[in-house]
Amino acid sequence: MWPVRGVLSRLPGSEPTGPGFSATARVTGGSAAQSAGLPRPAGGRYFAPLGSRRCQWRRFWVAEEMGAAGDGGGPGPGRPPPGDLRSVLITSVLNLERLELDLFRGRHHWVPATQRLFGGQIVGQALVAAARAVSRDEQVHSLHCYFVRAGDPKVPVLYEVERTRTGKSFSVRSVKAIQHGKPIFTCQASFQLSQGSPVQHQFTMPTVPPPEELLTQEELIQKFLQNPNLAERYRKHLNKIQAEDVPIDIKPVNPPDIFCLEPQEPKQLFWVRARGYIGETDMKVHCCVAAYISDYAFLGTALLPHRQYHIKFLVSLDHSMWFHAPFRADHWMLYECESPWAGGCRGLVQGRLWRRDGVLAVTCAQEGVIRVEQKPNQSKL
Repeated sequence: MWPVRGVLSRLPGSEPTGPGFSATARVTGGSAAQSAGLPRPAGGRYFAPLGSRRCQWRRFWVAEEMGAAGDGGGPGPGRPPPGDLRSVLITSVLNLERLELDLFRGRHHWVPATQRLFGGQIVGQALVAAARAVSRDEQVHSLHCYFVRAGDPKVPVLYEVERTRTGKSFSVRSVKAIQHGKPIFTCQASFQLSQGSPVQHQFTMPTVPPPEELLTQEELIQKFLQNPNLAERYRKHLNKIQAEDVPIDIKPVNPPDIFCLEPQEPKQLFWVRARGYIGETDMKVHCCVAAYISDYAFLGTALLPHRQYHIKFLVSLDHSMWFHAPFRADHWMLYECESPWAGGCRGLVQGRLWRRDGVLAVTCAQEGVIRVEQKPNQSKL
């Protein structure tokens, strides 16, 4: 189980990049990097400048591992603008090391302040492992996960894939995430070959301002920090949030007043996208990134009617996703979240990821544990 708040490469030994490496793309693995002619620094890690051909090779390896053909050598719509930063979600967070045919190792990029693993990372990495065990033409249409133990941020996670069924139209892959010899997470993902049908419908996307007209989460925090009456302890908390290296861009549509403890409707809307460039590649890559994004601040929707209480414990129990239409995870999508029920120290949340053109791309659902102190909070001012 993880708190709510808070790719694929053949190269072994990959490690998360950190703030100190923001100007480079990591290329790890001795033999591969040496064969590419990269110098080996004292720390044993290989780097390539962001605009270099070697950095472009990295993305080709990533896409190829998922079954995509890669970009090829020439310019085109799949190429990023010169000097554009590749998404750390691809180069690090969802970059698994293959140990055996169906055994992978994943490492951590961002760990929440609770020092538990971020659930979205585990969901995304598990889907990466499952996607490596199907053909290029099969695309994920659903996944169902359970968080069964707390994750340890000090050690990597092993992902063991079972090829449960391979059919003519659908295939199922089961994934077990393991730390210290015990499962911490289980997942079943179903993949389908593309099939057309005249039976089609969807809900209507909510009407909201475009992301260009809204402030980012960082800009909103900076706005709150300018309040001279803000208590110092809350100022420190906001500064800590602002310093987090979360690889997601977020623009809330109707940001809640963090100083108001009045109950609010259990609904929230925000634009989200992966930070950095991913580009046109196998759709499974974008689905893995969306799996990571979908867990961020999701369960918090259930807390909006209960803001007068201090949260003692907030973790995900399960997570499900259904993928409906192609999308780009590095393009803005509207995340519509709502909580239809809470009780018994649990809360249920549902979410929909909309493309900007009004197409429903992904549906999500999650239940989590919510424990609060009985005594209501006081004002934060």
